[in-house]
Order: sequence, then C-alpha cells, then structure tokens
Amino acid sequence: MVNFINTAPLYEVWRRTVVRPEWQVTEATPAVLNGMLYRGELDLGFFSSHEYAVHPGSYKILGDLSISASGPVGSVMLLSTVAPDELADRLVLLSVQSQTSVSLVKIVLEEFYGVAPRYRAGVATSGVAAGQEAPAAVLVIGDEALRMRGLANYPFRLDLGEIWHQHTGLPFVFAVWAVREEFCAADPDTVVAIHHELGRCIREGKQELREISSRVAPRVPMPAQECFEYLSGLEYDLGPEKQEALALFFKYLIKRGEGAYEALPLKICG
Repeated sequence: MVNFINTAPLYEVWRRTVVRPEWQVTEATPAVLNGMLYRGELDLGFFSSHEYAVHPGSYKILGDLSISASGPVGSVMLLSTVAPDELADRLVLLSVQSQTSVSLVKIVLEEFYGVAPRYRAGVATSGVAAGQEAPAAVLVIGDEALRMRGLANYPFRLDLGEIWHQHTGLPFVFAVWAVREEFCAADPDTVVAIHHELGRCIREGKQELREISSRVAPRVPMPAQECFEYLSGLEYDLGPEKQEALALFFKYLIKRGEGAYEALPLKICG
C-alpha cells in the first residue's frame, strides 16, 4: 500500500475492518513498492503505472482499481521559479519516489511545452549542497507536494494531472492494482477475496470521506477541509476512459523507449 494519504479513503477502512493476519500489508513509497513487486517480495497492490509498462509480462491489472484524476490531482506538482516554456536547458529536480510522475513531467515538458530541460534526481526538501546548481523547478509528489505547493519561492505551480487533461482530454492514471502473474495463477481465490474487500473499502471510504479527511489531515499536516477537497478529487476506478488514458500514457513511454510494446493491450483481470 502506498504510504501517502491518497490511499486513505480505501486504506483507513481496510485497517479498521479487514482482519486477515495472513494478508500482510507493506507500506512504502511507490518506487520502493515497485522494486519489491518485481523481485517477488510482494504479490499484489497499488503500484506505479510505469512499473506495469516496463514489465508487462510480469503482471495483470485488477480491472476496476486505480489511483487517478480527471483533471487536477493536487499532489503531483512541478513547482518552478520560471514559466514552463522557459525551462529549456534549465535544471529540473525530479522526485525519487515515483517513476510514473518522473515520466509524466518529462512528457509534459518535452511533448506538450516543447522544452528540453536538464534533469537531476533528488529530494526537494534536502536543500542545495555547496557547489551544486540550484534547480529552476522541482517535481514533488504525494504528501510532500501537499506540503510544498503553496511555497512563495515557486510562483509557477503546474498540476501535472491538470496539464495532462488539458492536452489529451483524458484522466491520468497514476497507479494501478497490479498482481504478479505467478500469484494470480497459484492462488486465484485469494486474489478474488482481496479484490472484493478492496471494492467494499472504497465504497465505504467514499461515504466516510469527511471523517477520514479529518483523521489523516494532521499527517501532512493540512487543514481538514483542504484534505477533504483533495481526497474528493481523487478517483479509484479503472473504467474504459481510464484504460484509454493508461494506453495513451504507455504509447508515450514506448515512443520514448521507456515502455515495452507488450504493455498494450492491457492485461486486465477481474
């Protein structure tokens, strides 16, 4: 389970109501979870869309689960000191927490704005070491993005979900619920049972969203009302339009040499 509050509408209900000790849950950033899944240390869970695109032969996708947004997402942001069309040959600091967001910001800048910045991976809150060039823009995601999006020293704030929607007319799917092929074949009953519980948790979480928002807002921290508005903008389905959006993202990745052709068509299960 991704350890950002964007999973709270599902995960808060799961933690309270699912009592299955044999289902062991690991919490980590998307990048850490991706590596664990690929190495066979995890069987299924929310993973970066990019991970499926890179290793499509290893996974199937549960057909009605995602972390996505049809417009602004609020927690995948490019914070910049200059306008995005002025970032050519300027340094952009990329979050190390999610490859999906890293690829998305490169698509946005290079494909949509037509600029070619220089990139460096790092942590936006760590400061600039002596002798290092200060970045003109930083990519921040998850709870870090919620904390940093109002900083005055970054007058230009690009919500990458919003920019993607403006240019494609489609939502963006940041994470999918991926299942390792071997586990899906070896224990399909467990996959079905977990899938059922996830759907129930999402339905109940939507009904309890204001209460959940008040509970998790201090983790960021942020006001409960702002947290409620943020979580209200997130979507957890993977309907036909989301699948079309995912396929378009994969086509961009394939064009850039980052994704495998076998990622299309999507291998949907459930």
